[in-house]
Amino acid sequence: MTDISLYPFKFSPIYKNKIWGGSKINQLLGKSDAPLIHCGESWEISGLPNDLSQVINGFLAENTLDELLEVYMGDIVGEHVFENFGTNFPLLIKFIDAAENLSVQVHPNEEGATQIPNAHAKTELWYVMDADPGAGLYVGFQSGVDKSLYLNNLKEGRINELLNFFPVKPGDVFLIPGGTVHAIGKGVLLAEIQQSSDTTFRIFDWNRSDQNGQLRSLHTDEAIKVLNFDEQPSPKIDYKQYEEGTNALVRSTYFNINFLHYHKPIEKIFVDIDSFIIYICVNGSALLVMDGQEKVNVQKGEVLLIPASCSEMLLIPEVEVSFLEVYLP
Repeated sequence: MTDISLYPFKFSPIYKNKIWGGSKINQLLGKSDAPLIHCGESWEISGLPNDLSQVINGFLAENTLDELLEVYMGDIVGEHVFENFGTNFPLLIKFIDAAENLSVQVHPNEEGATQIPNAHAKTELWYVMDADPGAGLYVGFQSGVDKSLYLNNLKEGRINELLNFFPVKPGDVFLIPGGTVHAIGKGVLLAEIQQSSDTTFRIFDWNRSDQNGQLRSLHTDEAIKVLNFDEQPSPKIDYKQYEEGTNALVRSTYFNINFLHYHKPIEKIFVDIDSFIIYICVNGSALLVMDGQEKVNVQKGEVLLIPASCSEMLLIPEVEVSFLEVYLP
């Protein structure tokens, strides 16, 4: 580790215009610079080459994420993480607003990604931030769906009839492994934590036309190579949302995720975590004090990257605060 005094990083959001996007990223997440129409995604931390996040606070403001990694390496992400990923940041953090249904789609897992040129695996977790009455998520095939039934319904434009539908409310959490068919339903705003990949194969788009009256392209051949038709466990994760403390949500090779809910100050110790830590504020606000000196305020809709060189963090809620805490195993 170097002696340089690093600090919690905030990044400028990267907004994505989508045919299905809405206004909730602006109106509900405090992002007043986000578009008020068709804003489908806000990329909060991204290391993808064409969408590099840029620091907006502290003495390293205006540096991109890959520039931080080139200079500070393991001090930012952890020695073990840097050995495995180099300057390629391993996660992508987003907020997604579905004013209309997203396409029915699939991302490959590691095995599936090897079958398609330039494809990258993507497993992701969703945390529901807001949901209109009756809104929900489509995740996984119903029991008994096989490749033959899938192809028949695909031909007839009735793929949606084969999907599990989960009505949702704020605070619901879903894990979507690579290979799982899925779609975010109309009226859902969520935070997404995923492997750093933008590989998406569109299966069905609700017969929707774009602004030019054209149907969006589908990726039928690629999707059939990576879809998982095996019976899957429920994607919904149960946890104690309002209990004071830290609740484990996911432990995996891709990411470890906890849900934090606090009314009182709490000290977090990171000496045994050889990884960066990401805090996604999903409710309330707080002051974070890193290693007793570097201070930063955070509120709902903001995301922080805590460098791996941090050994401890004092988290001081303003009334109460809830976070998703993310790091690599």
